Amino acid sequence: MCTNRRPDGHPKGSCGEKGAEALQRDIKSAVAQAGLHHTVRVCARSCIDLCWKGISVAVMPDKAFLGGTTPEDIPALVEALGKPEPISEHAVLREKLVKPEEFDDPARDVVKLGTRRSE
Repeated sequence: MCTNRRPDGHPKGSCGEKGAEALQRDIKSAVAQAGLHHTVRVCARSCIDLCWKGISVAVMPDKAFLGGTTPEDIPALVEALGKPEPISEHAVLREKLVKPEEFDDPARDVVKLGTRRSE
């Protein structure tokens, strides 16, 4: 889970500024309360580079990225983590999935993954 913190007011923003540290602790606690702490690790991470999507979570080995994660998402997230199906199949979390084409910051002129800048 991204808990990167840039200085307050930074134009790019950061998950830390949006409350990611507290959310990470709450998710970790909910995972433990659900008895999933032996199979699920809730780890803080530096920047996932999805700043414009809100607080971001990477779920491995599903290779799923969630954006705009809020405390209200915790029950659905814990439920999904306790099932064998990929997190992308959870009805509530499906709308939070970040699609590959959304990985480039719309506020910057960046190169899409797998492409090269033309010279």
